[in-house]
Amino acid sequence: MERYSDLSREELRDLLETLHDRYNRPEFIENDPISVPHSFSSRDDREVAGLLASTIAWGNRKAIVKSARRMMQYMDNAPADFVRNASERELALLESYVHRTFNGRDFIDFVRGVRGLCERFGGIGNFVEERYESTGSMAQVLSDFRREFFACDHNPHCEKHLSSIDKGAACKRLNMYFRWFVRRDERGVDFGEWRRVPMSALYLPLDVHTGNMGRALGLLSRRQSDWKATVEITESLREFDAEDPVRFDFSLFGAGIDGFLK
Repeated sequence: MERYSDLSREELRDLLETLHDRYNRPEFIENDPISVPHSFSSRDDREVAGLLASTIAWGNRKAIVKSARRMMQYMDNAPADFVRNASERELALLESYVHRTFNGRDFIDFVRGVRGLCERFGGIGNFVEERYESTGSMAQVLSDFRREFFACDHNPHCEKHLSSIDKGAACKRLNMYFRWFVRRDERGVDFGEWRRVPMSALYLPLDVHTGNMGRALGLLSRRQSDWKATVEITESLREFDAEDPVRFDFSLFGAGIDGFLK
């Protein structure tokens, strides 16, 4: 890592841009959880599939994608319709699902959570867009999203799968999900369907890979990967692209998983 710690600002910019071009391309989709919402054509299906896929996105990416696709099969590969219309009997069939610590009961509660958002706000994206327009703060949206999501009756066990910014969590998976639906460019990886939220408002999905790369490149000094670290590294990236700082998620994550620092 030491060989990258003394890069000049321009050298660091060039490196970030090179890595961005390497990873922000259609070939990235197939092996990433974003491939799951990409398998649907409607915004409603993508939003539901994306939230569920991002929720279980920790650990091995191949296992994540496989498990997320299995989730879609449980929902008859029509996630938005299932959320709106599944009967109690159909919901009960989800109980046999398991991905690591995310179990079938959690699955059912997450379907109920999405259903509640859709019934009260007209869809996940509508909620995010409206709440951002009223607050002007993605941090506040993250807090409000979790509160509204768990407004329905649910088993407390499922709450561990939706990080709380109010408790200082980095909120990696929600930030990744928001990136998918807010970011837009000609590359076609992200969907860019939530047009009322500016890309400049997004925060980096901070995980082991982006954190290690960020520290190695001098973009992040905080050792703990929490919300304060998320803010710090995002602010660092805004110096290189104030309008779309989170596009460098591809640079840091892609380089991290490919062992760029080895």
